[in-house]
Amino acid sequence: MSSSPRTPADDHGHDHSHGQSHGQSHGHGTVENDGGVDRRRAAIAGHTGDIDTARSLLDHQIAKVRATALGALNRLGDLKESELCDALADTDAGVRRRACEETARWSEPLPPSTEPHTVPGSDDPLSDDPVPILELPDALAEALTDRLLDEDDTVVEIAAWAWGERPPAIERAFELILTITTHHADALCREAAVAALGAIGDIRALPTILKATTDKATVRRRAIIALAPFDGPEVDEALERARADRDWQVRQAAEDLSS
Repeated sequence: MSSSPRTPADDHGHDHSHGQSHGQSHGHGTVENDGGVDRRRAAIAGHTGDIDTARSLLDHQIAKVRATALGALNRLGDLKESELCDALADTDAGVRRRACEETARWSEPLPPSTEPHTVPGSDDPLSDDPVPILELPDALAEALTDRLLDEDDTVVEIAAWAWGERPPAIERAFELILTITTHHADALCREAAVAALGAIGDIRALPTILKATTDKATVRRRAIIALAPFDGPEVDEALERARADRDWQVRQAAEDLSS
């Protein structure tokens, strides 16, 4: 898995979910201001096993409600691949971002014969424990990869992070993450991408990770940590340079890997 237990969205400190239109007519739920009442209904549904309520709000006209309902269904282990793919293509960046996060922890819903509301790998039906990481189905993998090309940088950032949580990456995703690491204008995207390359652990990423060790401090720190799966003289040289870096966190990361 990637080096940080939090999602890249935690670095933003504010909510980007502004959209109020979903591009179609919706008949579900109560509409008021930012959808606070229905957001609470969706959140409660995710903690009480109320799949029907969560699903009824998945198509709400307010983006924040859709995002909360998406998380609720995933928490209950009943989010369908098609629903997640639709959310990844939502008109609202906040929903697309939430869909990337949910893809990182998504697992195929259990068949109807299985005990209801039970998440694979957990004895507790409503547990937050991580589920086993399985390779993403083709359609979902492509939908997540498309978000690496998103017009919103915060979506790109979390899509890269999500691939780091769900290795192995498909080839198209891997190539896009390489490009983001070296060429994306947003440093947060480059940081998430290089962290994902370290989690993926493909030796072909090593030259790109080494190049990222010369980027700005936040990216350098992630790049040093991303060297963990690799060895060789180039890695040793990069760690040696990092131990003398002007940024103390870069130095500390290099020391940690060298010890």
